[in-house]
Amino acid sequence: MTSSTPSSHEAPPPMVAPAVAPLRRSARHKVVGGVCGGLGRHFDLDPVIFRIALGVLSVTGGVGLIFYGFAWLLIPQAGEEENEGRKLLSGRVEGASLSAVLMAMVGCGIFLSMLHNGGTIAFAMLLSTAVSGAAVWSQRRRQALAGGDAESRLVAATAAAVAEAPPETKAPPLVEFSSWWKDPIVKDGSTGPIAIGYLWGPHGADADGLVNGERVTPGSQWGGWVPEPGGPVAAAPAARRGPRSIGGLVFLLTLLAGGLGTGLSWDTHPVGTSLQIGLVAALAVLGLGLVLSSFLGRTGFGTVFVTVVTAGLLAVAAALPKEISTDWVRTTWTPASVAAVEPRYELGSGVGTLDLSRLAVPASTTVGTAVEVGAGKVEVVVPANVTVRLRAQVGLGDVRLPQQHPGDIDIAPDRDETRTLTPPAGTVPGGTLDLSLEVGLGQVEVTRAAS
Repeated sequence: MTSSTPSSHEAPPPMVAPAVAPLRRSARHKVVGGVCGGLGRHFDLDPVIFRIALGVLSVTGGVGLIFYGFAWLLIPQAGEEENEGRKLLSGRVEGASLSAVLMAMVGCGIFLSMLHNGGTIAFAMLLSTAVSGAAVWSQRRRQALAGGDAESRLVAATAAAVAEAPPETKAPPLVEFSSWWKDPIVKDGSTGPIAIGYLWGPHGADADGLVNGERVTPGSQWGGWVPEPGGPVAAAPAARRGPRSIGGLVFLLTLLAGGLGTGLSWDTHPVGTSLQIGLVAALAVLGLGLVLSSFLGRTGFGTVFVTVVTAGLLAVAAALPKEISTDWVRTTWTPASVAAVEPRYELGSGVGTLDLSRLAVPASTTVGTAVEVGAGKVEVVVPANVTVRLRAQVGLGDVRLPQQHPGDIDIAPDRDETRTLTPPAGTVPGGTLDLSLEVGLGQVEVTRAAS
């Protein structure tokens, strides 16, 4: 006779690794969007650590706002499968998605303004690395130090699986009415309650199971109700119309605001400032439209895309040199003598030509001058017998020197060239020209006059 008692040498239950909480935004422990609460639960850290770190990163460069805004858009909330970014792309503009986009845009603006501050960016990178390392260490430590033996872990894992399993599908309860004068008589002579339908059946059913005087029975699906054969078919309910789109109106108002802002300031401000005024006005209309769409209508992906593009154009306009004017001018400076050479020549936008071809520079004499153009072209014609010490700076454009071929154009950003141009052989050496040429956007060209 075999014993049913389990052997003491049976293999222990398999080791079960502790489950890691999925990355979801917290719906209960949140201050703004629940991002820090979700990060704390996922990495087993106090959410206050993430809140302090993101607050410091937001003030010192805007990186915290950028991270929080995109995390708000991409990480779904606990209990949901769809994130705010997907809702936004499908045209469902809500307060949460709108706040996330605006937060990310503000962070991008702060970050662009801090690009020239290397110390701030280095500090933000060090703090981000430290917090990321602490989060990863905490998560691995929780997995390594999960207490309990194999059996308790198996029980815990089974309990967690049962808790997370969906409930068993059951039929809805039936509504039963018991009354001595309504209970039907069945074949065996007994009486009992009659079920007239499901608890969440059609609205307006009376105690006899009639809706508007018609007998109804359960349909093929739970909660579905259909008339009995022979009865009239109820009309299908009218489809509910969604909110009207206001994207077209917002786009037209954006163009109008941008055009008015730029046009009214075109004659009194530099190009960069005028463009900034127009783009700020357009961005204000887009932001107002996104806010109103969450209450009065809806907007699609096009409005969000135009908002992002407008913000990018605003950053580009802010980076334009302030010297670029809205008037395109062609001017020529021709000093007749060394004493008439001015120390500096300036032009906002256009073509500035400094003609020194007839300038007699005595030997052992140095003449210095500078030419600055915001956008356009600087042309300098130097005498044939002088030595030229040249420094050319171009924000974006080309530098052409006498030795280069006229068709050789090389456009590049941040060009800074320093050259010494000696007079050609066979000429009597003269003095020295010290030239400093600067163009924000355009071309610098230096040529020699014919001997």
